[in-house]
Amino acid sequence: MRFIVDECTGPRVAKWLREQDHHVFSVYDDARGMDDESILQKANLENYMLITNDKDFGELIFRMNRPHKGVVLLRLENERAINKIAVLQRVLTSFSEKLTNNFIVVTESTIRIAGKAIDNQENNSV
Repeated sequence: MRFIVDECTGPRVAKWLREQDHHVFSVYDDARGMDDESILQKANLENYMLITNDKDFGELIFRMNRPHKGVVLLRLENERAINKIAVLQRVLTSFSEKLTNNFIVVTESTIRIAGKAIDNQENNSV
């Protein structure tokens, strides 16, 4: 899969995704300071799914109708890289086929895909 990892999500997440054989553009490593509009535009034009902690992307997509190829918004209480990676691993293992063209909000206990909440007990995924 192809991912843009937002600067706020961090280089360790980008490194882990590369180790999993994904194609990754890391804003932190490759374009530090890139604005949200440009990140979303690059992701859309170059067929990347965006991984971010920045809820401003929801505003761009839902209020400003910006196109996208998929967004994973991490809304985690524990912002350490190891937790981000653990949560992403569960998402990729259980929901990789649903990532494209969806806006997905992930917490430690739930995954929300296009308005549907999926809790831990229903799917044993998070």
